Amino acid sequence: MATTVKPYPNSIGKKEQVAEMFDKIAPKYDFLNQLLSLGIHKRWRRKSVQLLIPSNPKIILDVATGTGDFAIEANRILCPTKIIGVDISEGMLAIGREKIKKTGLDQIIELKTGDSENLSFVDNTFDAITVGFGVRNFETLEKGMAGMFRVLKPGGTLVVLEFSHPKKFPIKQFYNFYFKNITPAIGRIFSKDSRAYSYLPESVMAFPDGERFVEILKKTGFSQTSWQPLSFGIASIYTGKKQELQSQ
Repeated sequence: MATTVKPYPNSIGKKEQVAEMFDKIAPKYDFLNQLLSLGIHKRWRRKSVQLLIPSNPKIILDVATGTGDFAIEANRILCPTKIIGVDISEGMLAIGREKIKKTGLDQIIELKTGDSENLSFVDNTFDAITVGFGVRNFETLEKGMAGMFRVLKPGGTLVVLEFSHPKKFPIKQFYNFYFKNITPAIGRIFSKDSRAYSYLPESVMAFPDGERFVEILKKTGFSQTSWQPLSFGIASIYTGKKQELQSQ
């Protein structure tokens, strides 16, 4: 059982705290993402989306969409007919909507306020589901994964990009130092929330990465699961399929 890590030391639920935190840091989120990752996150995101090319999905759900970067990349590479992004932070969505409007994609990409653990869509709606750096923020991880399985069409594919825990020297030692010291310090300078970028490494350390997350995917219904470490294990891509219905 993973330890529950919350952004703030109060009695409010994790979900509400995560929404509050992202509302606060939304104006600087994209800038800090680029600065703290040195741009590597763009390559990770591109590689994640490219895994969906063989299945050619036309209707895509982007869970924990934030400011919409994953949805925009999915549109660029996959050219679907519709992408719906959901997120609990209205502050992040507001910035995402402006970004999408400026790029002329607002007829294809729609961003909605929504709870990733209580998706409002009917069963078997989407050809593919993407999640970029969002699942570790779920209050109840298995509930969130089961909900995504429910709204995915039979034969559809889930792709999850998430931070993980490097195991090898010296990457592990550098990663831990950077995440626990440099990331919070830079975050405090540029964001309005001193806790947000301390919560980041804490949430990564608490997340059941690797084979443990693959087991959660299997437990919640996904088959043909896979796990691919990126950049010496700093992040990982996870995939799973919803089995097609057997003809009678």
